[in-house]
Amino acid sequence: MGISVPYPGVSGEASPVGLGDLEAFRAKFYDCLSTRADALFELTDAVLCSPGPVTTLVDLSLCPEHRRGHGALYDGLSCGAIEIKGLQFAIAALKLPRGSDGRITLGIDVSPWLRPDAPCSAKRLFCHVHGRGKNQAQMIPGWPYSVIAALEPGRTSWTAVLDAVRLTPDDDDTTVTATQVREVVGRLRAAGHVKDGDPDILLVFDSGYDVTRLAFLLADLPVQLLGRLRSDRVLQFPAPPPGRTGRPARHGPEFKFADPDSWPEPEVTTTSDTSRYGTAHTATWDRLHPRLSHRGPWADHEGPPPIIEGTVIRLTVDHLPGDRHPTPVWLWCSETGLTPTDVDRLWRSFLRRFDIEHTFRLFKQTLGWTTPKIRTPEAADRWTWMVIAAHTQLRLARHLAEDLRRPWERAAPPGRMTPARVRRGFPSIRGTMPLPASAPKPSRPGPGRPAGSKNTRPTQHHLVGKRTKTDTTT
Repeated sequence: MGISVPYPGVSGEASPVGLGDLEAFRAKFYDCLSTRADALFELTDAVLCSPGPVTTLVDLSLCPEHRRGHGALYDGLSCGAIEIKGLQFAIAALKLPRGSDGRITLGIDVSPWLRPDAPCSAKRLFCHVHGRGKNQAQMIPGWPYSVIAALEPGRTSWTAVLDAVRLTPDDDDTTVTATQVREVVGRLRAAGHVKDGDPDILLVFDSGYDVTRLAFLLADLPVQLLGRLRSDRVLQFPAPPPGRTGRPARHGPEFKFADPDSWPEPEVTTTSDTSRYGTAHTATWDRLHPRLSHRGPWADHEGPPPIIEGTVIRLTVDHLPGDRHPTPVWLWCSETGLTPTDVDRLWRSFLRRFDIEHTFRLFKQTLGWTTPKIRTPEAADRWTWMVIAAHTQLRLARHLAEDLRRPWERAAPPGRMTPARVRRGFPSIRGTMPLPASAPKPSRPGPGRPAGSKNTRPTQHHLVGKRTKTDTTT
């Protein structure tokens, strides 16, 4: 269910930035290119100024913005280097979208770079790909990337991508996500976006994350966690007061999502009107926690498993587009004692999480994130951060680009152009700014492999999937 409802009184537009902010970021981005800086910088400009979607990597060498040959293009991706830490701090220092209460909302999701026909590429995992029909989902080899982006409160296809981490076969996804969030929050603190007394940062997850374990791992940070749970989950109410005899109970009655008879009267209920989906109803139950045991990620936990309490929110709407039958959405928030205003803010924030899907589609279909047939995962990381830097420049040029719309397209209001439209007008903006990259020097191509010789060193083939072994089984 996707409901696009902005906050009351919030337009959803980002704060305008000037041309100086874009120039400063381009200079910082060039400084972060430690090896093959000129080739990588001009390749990023070619991605931004290409007349259409990036369909092949070698075609970018034909763009006027890329003054070097195709050999320099491939050499930059293969042998270049980017100081990712410096680029992360440069992006975190930029202006971020906030809600009406000044709260920063971060959406976390995983997007795969599918590489099914690359047995010579290392560290691939089986990535879940949704099918168009029922039970048509597939597991395809590729490189999954965990992406964190700041979400805007209103209807928009813009997000501020802050970080991207490639998941490897030896990683625990929840632990990697917790470390990634901790580093992003640390950079936001260093940039001055998070100060003492500010509202907690809201982290929004989809159903593929263990949101309760993440709440335990991030309990020391000023964050709120909100995630979707499956409709077949079973949670526990708080334990009743201990009796005179016997061992005190650790869990109370069960709360079964699929069994309405196990639902007591909700603590908070809200009703809101939407423009396309009728009335949205929410019911919340406070202080619900999962029943944990010494299995899986909690196998090495010292002492009894923790009690991680939160608030369960059940969201329903009257109807969906296309006469589809609406299904309830179950949410779990790490905070307890929510007010009706908090509940209304949370479910609207969760629906804004779907804006990150627009960013993934822009990355793949327009900027060509998954287009190159790159062999090594290190080169894939390099290209990923170049695409993120290109998207950041589009975000900074959001209020500067001219609306070069097609004859069949409607005129966009000022500041409301989509990223693809901003990209059309980016070549004009680039022409008004200084170019950090130096002019190419004349060179002579190398001799290459001698004629008639054969490659006697075959490339190693790599297995796909998790390879971590444990001494004990669960």
